[in-house]
Amino acid sequence: MATLRIPRKCHPLYILFQFFLLIQSQVLCYEYKVGDLNAWNIPSSANPDVYVKWSKNHIFKLGDSLLFLYPPSEDSVIQVTKQNYNSCNLKNPILYMNNGNSLFNITRPGEFYFTSGEQGHCEKLQKLHISIPGGNGSTYEEADSPAFAPSPSYTNVFGSIPIQSSTPSSSGKLQMSVFAAVGLLFLSLFLGSTIL
Repeated sequence: MATLRIPRKCHPLYILFQFFLLIQSQVLCYEYKVGDLNAWNIPSSANPDVYVKWSKNHIFKLGDSLLFLYPPSEDSVIQVTKQNYNSCNLKNPILYMNNGNSLFNITRPGEFYFTSGEQGHCEKLQKLHISIPGGNGSTYEEADSPAFAPSPSYTNVFGSIPIQSSTPSSSGKLQMSVFAAVGLLFLSLFLGSTIL
């Protein structure tokens, strides 16, 4: 069996490079299967508040996704307003998904309300409410903020496309500069040439 051998003079530097690479690597988002093993269906009488418990046991952030799994011939998912969520009103949903493998991308902070699109399921507690904190850690009520009024941008089953800031943060620039410098140093020493 072949093994990868690293020259002795580069071994400490190789370890250092991997360490910096590990520091720079981070998981930016997660995909959450709604209800975990229970999937998206009417809660059982033994666990009627499964979706309340599920949402309280997860910390959602921008970039995360919610995956709703269900038989498409039997169910669907709709995003609704807080008022429609509380009254189980299925009319005028914000978003309608019915393919059985529905993915909702979280692209902004705020409160999100989902329920089954099938009559009678919401009344049987097949509904979900999640809160996404803003940059300062607080959440926003979409009805209370004009910033969350319906956007003229195109919306699809994957959520709207987030708008990136035109000026990157100074901490992001610093991280990339440090990473690039370490990378150049590593290449310089590993390849035996002077790049710097």
